Amino acid sequence: MPSFDANDYVYLDWAATAPLCEEAARAMAPYQVPGRANLAVGGNANSLHAPGRAAFAALEDARRSLARDLGASRPDEIVLMSGATEADDAALLGIARAAAAERRRRGGDFVPHVVTTAVEHDAVLAPARRLEAEGFRVTRLAPNRQGFVEPAALEAVLDEDAVLVSVQAANSEVGSIQPIAALARAAHGVGALFHTDAVQVLGKAPVDVGAWGVDAASFSAHKVGGPKGVGALYLRARTPFEPQAIGGGQESGRRSGTQNVAGAAGFAAAVHAACGLQEREAARLSALRDRLYAGLAAHDAVEATVDVAPGSVEFLPNIVHVLVRGLESETLILRFDLRGFGVSGGSACSSHSLAPSHVLHALGIDDDRAHGALRISMGRGTAEEDVDAFLGAVAGVLDWS
Repeated sequence: MPSFDANDYVYLDWAATAPLCEEAARAMAPYQVPGRANLAVGGNANSLHAPGRAAFAALEDARRSLARDLGASRPDEIVLMSGATEADDAALLGIARAAAAERRRRGGDFVPHVVTTAVEHDAVLAPARRLEAEGFRVTRLAPNRQGFVEPAALEAVLDEDAVLVSVQAANSEVGSIQPIAALARAAHGVGALFHTDAVQVLGKAPVDVGAWGVDAASFSAHKVGGPKGVGALYLRARTPFEPQAIGGGQESGRRSGTQNVAGAAGFAAAVHAACGLQEREAARLSALRDRLYAGLAAHDAVEATVDVAPGSVEFLPNIVHVLVRGLESETLILRFDLRGFGVSGGSACSSHSLAPSHVLHALGIDDDRAHGALRISMGRGTAEEDVDAFLGAVAGVLDWS
C-alpha cells in the first residue's frame, strides 16, 4: 500500500508512466474473474478448444483495433510484445541482422551500417552497441541545440552500406518531435530501412505509420494509460526480420511466447481512447505547458533547456524541461515529492543513475547545468489547478528551509 495519500498528490511524471485509464480497466475487467468463469475469455489464444478460440478472437480484435489506430495497412503488421524496450531491441537487432544477411547474399564487399542518434532511449542505444560489437558500423547523429535531427544531416552520413536507420519520433526528455516522414524518405533513398521509437508521441501528436512511411515502429501501453508489460512492434509487411524471441512460434513466428490477451485488450482500449482525444488533449496540454514555462521563467535560477515558443507544435504538448542552477535533480525531485508533487529529472529508466543525461550532453549542455535537470510532464488527468499549485511550490523548493 502507498505511504502517501494519492488523492492529495499532484502527479506530474506522465512521461514515465500514465495511470491506468478507465477504458483500459473496463476492457481488462472480464479477464480478472477467477476460477472457471475465467475460461470464457482467459484461455490460451493458441489452443484449439473453445476457451482458446475465445481468447484468440479477443486477441485479434485488439490487434485490428491497434492496426486501425496506428495507421497500419493490415492487422498482421502489429506484433504484440512485452513493451517498447523489447520492441526496440527486436527492431534494431532483428531488422539490422536480417537486412545485412540479405545484402551479403548479393555478394561484394560490405560492412553493414546502422544510423541512429545520440539522443535515443537506451532501449535503442544498447542494441546498437551490440550490433557494433558484432561488426556493424554504427553512426550516432547529434541533433541541433533544440534536439532536432535534420534530414540533411542524416543524408550526409548515409551510404550504400546503410541497412537501418532508427530515430525516436519524439524525445522523452525535452520533447522535440522529429520530422519522421522526411527522415524515412532519406533512409529509403539509399535502400536502408527505417525504424522509429514512437512511445512518447502516441496520444500527444498525430501518429500514422503508413503516412510516415516507416518500416517499423515501437509502442508501449503504459505511456497512454494501458497496463504495464505490454507493447507492440509495427513491422511493415515484407520487412526483413530475424525474430529475437524464439520457441513457440507465436505472433506468426516473430515473437514466441504465450500472448497476454488481457494486456492486449487493455492496450488497444487505451490507444483507441488516446487517439480519439489526441487533438483536444494536445491543445489543452499545450496551454498548460506554456503556462508552466512562463511561470518557471520568473525564477532566476531556472532556465528552459530548449526554446519552446508558446503554442509550438514542434515539441510535445505535455513536456516541460528546465535546468535549475545550484541544485541537483535528485534534490529537486525529493523536495517536490515532500510537498506532494511527483516530477522527474528525465527518463525513468535511468532515474537511479547519478550521471547527467546523455540527451543533455548531446545538446551541448555541460555537466554542471545538466545535473540540475527537471522534467515536468502532464497527461489526461492534469488540471490547470495542478499546474498552478506546482508553480506556487517552486519558490519554497528553490529556497528550502
